Amino acid sequence: MNGSGTRRRQVIAFLNPQAGMGRAEPVADRLRAHCDAAGLELRLTVSREVHDLQAAVEAAQAVQADTVVVGGGDGTLSHAAVQLLERDIALGILPLGTFNHFAKDAGIPLELDAAMAVAVGGAVERFDVGELNGRIFLNTSSLGLYPLIVRLRAQHPVRGPAKWVMAAWHTLREMRRPREIVVQLEIEGKLSVHRTPIVMVGNNPYKAFGLEAASRPSLTDGVLAIYIVKAGARRHLLRLVWRILRGRVRSGELEVLQTKAATLEPGSPGSQLQVANDGEVTLFASPLDYRIRPGALRVRVPPASAP
Repeated sequence: MNGSGTRRRQVIAFLNPQAGMGRAEPVADRLRAHCDAAGLELRLTVSREVHDLQAAVEAAQAVQADTVVVGGGDGTLSHAAVQLLERDIALGILPLGTFNHFAKDAGIPLELDAAMAVAVGGAVERFDVGELNGRIFLNTSSLGLYPLIVRLRAQHPVRGPAKWVMAAWHTLREMRRPREIVVQLEIEGKLSVHRTPIVMVGNNPYKAFGLEAASRPSLTDGVLAIYIVKAGARRHLLRLVWRILRGRVRSGELEVLQTKAATLEPGSPGSQLQVANDGEVTLFASPLDYRIRPGALRVRVPPASAP
């Protein structure tokens, strides 16, 4: 209660202590101070566990909160999106990850105090999300070499941009033989077959292709962008991987398709495939059914960004 006896607006927040540079504790202190100064009642959870994030969302629904503030990187935000899609609750973003691709493309300020102000009091805009076999992704879903790179990064848990340098080094070291997959792709009833080291499916098109995931001009175009790296001879593969890592793939090395839905079949029906959704590797059963879900996620954004 405030001095007038009116109940203060409740802010439900979740911080992932493993995100980015591991700044959860000082961020929690600043968030408490921000909410106190704004006359808001904060209920904060600091945890790496997904079930605690789900509990925070359920708590928000129980008290009829209109927003859940989530501090973390793209993986944490992706888990939050899964919980929020079917509820009338907006996502407030504190960009605490290494790259913060979705936050940047959504127009969220990277400066912490500015992000807090937007997360608890910004306008609400609806953004698209991608879906693979019922599982949501905010940025990209990838198969082929990319899950290998993610696994190698996880085996060498350095923080910050250095983790990608280490992932690149170990990937290049492991590339003793061509690593390609054969993918049958179906779009609007038309079939095509591709031999490729990497396939990436993006939630809306990117300006450029690469593991740094260059920015997207829009998160509301309502299309998937499918990037297929063309297969090459063994002597060219290491060089190609390096250009992929730097986001400098040449037009002749890459095929780009746009669609609202697609089916990829990299193996026999029912076979288990490693797929990296927003940088987290998960097993999915073939075939891989992708679709775009236009305007499915409500996000707090700076007022000028709202339609």
